[in-house]
Amino acid sequence: MIIGIGSDLIDITRVAAAIERHGDRFLNRIFTDAERARAARRAKNHKMVVATYAKRFAAKEACSKALGTGIRGGVWWRDMGVVNLPGGRPTMQLTGGALARLEALTPPGYEARVDLSITDDWPLAQAFVIISAVQPGTP
Repeated sequence: MIIGIGSDLIDITRVAAAIERHGDRFLNRIFTDAERARAARRAKNHKMVVATYAKRFAAKEACSKALGTGIRGGVWWRDMGVVNLPGGRPTMQLTGGALARLEALTPPGYEARVDLSITDDWPLAQAFVIISAVQPGTP
């Protein structure tokens, strides 16, 4: 059963401007170490680096909407991180207040599954998050 849906669309140039204006202060405040490492692997192409960050920013916004809180109520930027499953499929890894909110939303006897779709087409990046409650062991 679906327990949360969120989407976000962002102008990649806004993220580029924030990175240019605030540098590491912005990156450290918003992104997890794993997200920063992924962007760093694309360092040869500045547009790809910025698009990588923009997609993850959109994913965090979409996830916070799916949690029903936005970026408040104990749910903060670094509590949500985009990670890839072994097959490459992206999902969200939640910690702190975001994980607490997810656990509160998940009915007893179920496990939460976070499905994420992210894409970009310069100058836009988009993310969709669907949080489902599934029976334990459901693929």
